[in-house]
Amino acid sequence: MLRYPLERLEQIYLRAFDSEILRRIVRNSSYLVSATVFSAAMGMVQGAFQARALGAAGIGLFAAMGTFTNVLNRFTAFRIDELVVKFVRLYEERKQLQQAAAVFKLAALLEMGGSLAAFLLILWLAPLGVRLFSDQPGVEALFILYGSLVLINVFFDSSDGILQVFNRFDAKSVIDVLQSIVRLGATVFVFFTGGGLMEMILAELAGRLVRSLGIMVVALATARKQWGPSWWRTPLSVLRKDRRNLLTFAFSTNLSATVSLVAKDSEDLWVNGFLGNVIGGYYNVARTLIGFLQIPVSPLPSTTYPELSRAVAQDDWKTVRKVLRRGSLLASLYSLPVTTGLILFGRWAIALYAGEEFLPAYLPLVILLFGYSFVNVFYWNRAALLAFNRPLYPTLVNFIGMLLKVAGIFLLAGFGAVAFAALLAGYYIFTVGLAVVRVTQDLRVHLAPAKARA
Repeated sequence: MLRYPLERLEQIYLRAFDSEILRRIVRNSSYLVSATVFSAAMGMVQGAFQARALGAAGIGLFAAMGTFTNVLNRFTAFRIDELVVKFVRLYEERKQLQQAAAVFKLAALLEMGGSLAAFLLILWLAPLGVRLFSDQPGVEALFILYGSLVLINVFFDSSDGILQVFNRFDAKSVIDVLQSIVRLGATVFVFFTGGGLMEMILAELAGRLVRSLGIMVVALATARKQWGPSWWRTPLSVLRKDRRNLLTFAFSTNLSATVSLVAKDSEDLWVNGFLGNVIGGYYNVARTLIGFLQIPVSPLPSTTYPELSRAVAQDDWKTVRKVLRRGSLLASLYSLPVTTGLILFGRWAIALYAGEEFLPAYLPLVILLFGYSFVNVFYWNRAALLAFNRPLYPTLVNFIGMLLKVAGIFLLAGFGAVAFAALLAGYYIFTVGLAVVRVTQDLRVHLAPAKARA
């Protein structure tokens, strides 16, 4: 009796994912989705304990500290994982193994220097962070303690890029699960022993340490396997011919990252700075619940980008088009029902997750859902532009969006968290929409010769 339905499902799967690239993306994503679902569940439980232990003001300050650290870390970074994926994959396709090893070495050195610079900035700017983003004076030491995360992640992004290039998503998934278990276990221990904000920070850092060490060890082992035990001795001079392309890509993605920091990745700082830690706590809970929407989609860009880069390198534009179309369909099948569910049952979800104290988070949650749903459906927009060798285009678009959003903050901040949610959702729709238009136009140009031959 089950044979026909099972055969039918197999036919649908083969039709939807009728190329090896699509199946590889789904297979690699399945590792990450499994880990992401588990990690997200652990994260939700962890967040619930944090919210009940710290209250709205405490969770707002905790989020501000995390964002403060992330902003300064990203400011000195180069989105180095994207550079690793782009150029290591390119050299691997060309069988230029020395150059591939040199890119990883260069990326790791750049990231280590950036991590040290970020920590020095945190030490210097912690007093300013307290004045701007905290309702509690005298917590500079806690800002610095959280900031030690940048030293824990000394060359994490470079290592993560290597795992993407060589499809080590299975190992990455296991490590993500382990760090989630450590973070949750430490947080629960802090909760039941009556710990406060400092102990919650230490619990967070413990999990991040497990993840960072795990990813870096696996990446180094993978590099040794691919390029031999002396790969790290590869002279950087082998990259001399491509130095300009490497630097252009690195600095353009770094500029793009800096724009993103101001426009979206520093959201908790904007809200806490303008509205205080209590409203910041409400807003953080709304953004945390958006995690339900992002769970299975968030791994897709990192698994799609290497495959798009490979297809572009092979001049296989029909496969590129198919990957983008099927990817959007796959993301829509999940995103639209979940968005509807969160709109209908959002109040109940907030009360269950963080307590009735956080119910003011509902309206910002609903507004944010529209922006994040749009991003989900076109999750591939940045990955496609980078694969098409257009790293400057998203930077320009994001810069324009950033200017509009920041202007909106100063004009509309008086309307509270609802205004911040509307501005962030609008930023996403504006920037992603223009990126999708650019990708579509480029794809049409590349497909034209094939249509003419047909």
